[in-house]
Amino acid sequence: RSSQTIPAVILDLAPPPTGKLSLFNLYVALSRSSGRETIRLLRDFDENALTSPHLPELTAEDDRLARMNEATISWWQTLKDARISLH
Repeated sequence: RSSQTIPAVILDLAPPPTGKLSLFNLYVALSRSSGRETIRLLRDFDENALTSPHLPELTAEDDRLARMNEATISWWQTLKDARISLH
């Protein structure tokens, strides 16, 4: 399984030893919680880390997935239309 809900999440938003904190890292950590009532922050953090732009590679991947989604919807609609015209 790629995701798991964890009953309680303790989040440390300090910069990692290598690289930097990204919105993607934050999303992954928060998406594991069962709700904001179960999230605790370990320490104060730099709020600017939450407003930094996404990494270009993540933005490109998101765009690629959006295009794939549109193509899949179009493909299914074509199949649906072809099936209707056969009846």
